[in-house]
Amino acid sequence: MKYMIASDIHGSAYYCRELLDVYKKSGAERLILLGDILYHGPRNDLPKEYAPKEVISMLNSYKDQIYNVRGNCDAEVDQMVLEFPVLSDYALFAIDGLTIYATHGHIYNKEHLLPMQKGDILLHGHTHILTAETFGDITILNPGSVSIPKGGNPPTYALLEDRIFRIMDFDGNIVKEMNLGE
Repeated sequence: MKYMIASDIHGSAYYCRELLDVYKKSGAERLILLGDILYHGPRNDLPKEYAPKEVISMLNSYKDQIYNVRGNCDAEVDQMVLEFPVLSDYALFAIDGLTIYATHGHIYNKEHLLPMQKGDILLHGHTHILTAETFGDITILNPGSVSIPKGGNPPTYALLEDRIFRIMDFDGNIVKEMNLGE
């Protein structure tokens, strides 16, 4: 199965539309969202085409294909308008023999890990900086930010298929790649 992974849409209708267009063309069967869906937060500038109501409508049309975890800018009120679960701090996936802890990154991160074992993967957003690295006995992955990238990076998302994690820009270029089966 192919998964698309994205984080930090922050209410940008423009980048949500771009993400869903790529999702449709990618052949991915599930979209994993790592939080901060609707709001930009007090530390971020408004993203391009800031329109949370449009983002709600776009994502709700994919409600049966979305797995989501709560970001620090997500709130209980969001669950009233989004038709898929949004309030879990983390999700645990077993994909192709890999154990993946998906979280936003504001609670669980490199400095405050979940109870992980050798070979496990921490998948998070929050920093807006793309990452694919080993850290001791685990792997840390971050697809970057869809709408407000930091660290000089372009807006990005990731694809996971056959144990290959690819961070992509919206022009279809591979920005970073990691084989998770090694």
